[in-house]
Amino acid sequence: MKKFIKNRLESTVPLYMIVLIGSVWLLSLLSSCDSFTETSMPVTEMNENAVFEDPATATAALTNVYAQVRDAGLLTGKSTGMSKMMGLYSDELSFWGASNDDSDKYYKNTLVPTTGMLREWWNATYTQIYAVNSVLEGLQGSDALEQELKHQLMGEAKVLRAFLHFNLIQIYGAVPYITTTDYTVNSKVKRVAEAEVMDHIIAELEEASDLLNIAYPSEERVRINRYVAQALLARVYLYNGNWGEASNSASAVLNATDTYSSSTTLASTFLKESTATIWQFSPRTATRNTDEGATFIFNSGPPPQVALSESLVLAFEAGDLRKENWIKAVTDGTSTWYHANKYKKVGNSTPQQEYSIVLRLSEQYLIRSEARAQQGELIGAKEDLNVVRLLAGLPSTTAQSKAEILSALIQERRVELFTEYGHRFFDLKRNGLLDAVLSTTKASWNTTDAFLPLPQEELLLNSNLLPQNPGY
Repeated sequence: MKKFIKNRLESTVPLYMIVLIGSVWLLSLLSSCDSFTETSMPVTEMNENAVFEDPATATAALTNVYAQVRDAGLLTGKSTGMSKMMGLYSDELSFWGASNDDSDKYYKNTLVPTTGMLREWWNATYTQIYAVNSVLEGLQGSDALEQELKHQLMGEAKVLRAFLHFNLIQIYGAVPYITTTDYTVNSKVKRVAEAEVMDHIIAELEEASDLLNIAYPSEERVRINRYVAQALLARVYLYNGNWGEASNSASAVLNATDTYSSSTTLASTFLKESTATIWQFSPRTATRNTDEGATFIFNSGPPPQVALSESLVLAFEAGDLRKENWIKAVTDGTSTWYHANKYKKVGNSTPQQEYSIVLRLSEQYLIRSEARAQQGELIGAKEDLNVVRLLAGLPSTTAQSKAEILSALIQERRVELFTEYGHRFFDLKRNGLLDAVLSTTKASWNTTDAFLPLPQEELLLNSNLLPQNPGY
């Protein structure tokens, strides 16, 4: 362990890539327990081989990374995560907070390279990637773990690394793809073109799928199994235009009917026991519910931070049960505002009821529907689309042609996936609709806003990251 910490401290890199994790990270994972990390080890018992030579602490090292991803950066359900911030940046949310809040800059599309949240996202995400790389290097150097456990942990880590890079390129475009903790490599890292990053992501997810077990390695679907890798592959293939592969990967998940099934009611979709959940984050304590609840729910008006946009509220068809179950109106007697009500609990409850859902079954139906439509399989595309509509209490789609089905899917994804990890913005971007949609609702919208600026401090620390994204 002393050697492990020494190596990590010697390979600490500037903040443009990671922050110091080394001993702080290891001590925190070995001396604390939360709902991810269930095993602790007294610091006095550490030795060179302690972490990755023992199954319990090797697992704890990885599950600590899950906790990092849950608590900071792009995927956190807190008000700093992209579910809120990219909802503001697109047309899902309106902002009611103070004008000096970074959220206002996202809402008004007036971000600049010195905006603090941009650097927080960058540093938090690359810190998480660094932690994943530390785990992978530790696992690769271990001779004591059983092969099955070693493969499972490596598969989980590779999925995490791929998913983090995937979200980075949606936000920033070309970014470094980091697979090492070696300072001599990371200190001179360059941005990699989006297409090349996507190739890396696909390769990692395919490799991870082969390493992972079908069974979840823990209860409550809070860790990654093979179907999580397949579900993410389906999304990545879809974004990359690999229609056949997207359809097949989604089918691999949808056909696992012994594990997954659509929720019988929309009200149960976001409960922690939902059979439609593919992957979720457990909250920090055994009685706590999601951060998303605290981010989006308010009980009196005007809203303290964000509310659903008028255009989103009006986008629901008459009779859509999602509007009844996943949106709540708040009025002061004169004005009415709406908040996302997918997660209905704020703070603690006994028993605990809700976890933060990262992947769920309805998205897989929509992915396969779109992939089938793109391949001309229109009957199958409509069948998948109608599964989601039926659950929402709506009649079958009236769309007939390929163009009509694809248009219907954009609408369906909007009302199904709102306030979930930036789906709306990414859907508009990949379909070439950002300018057409957002220029009519966002006064400061510019074509170059398709990508956010890279943090200025990172460019100053490493000139290899230049040039800055256009428009900034």
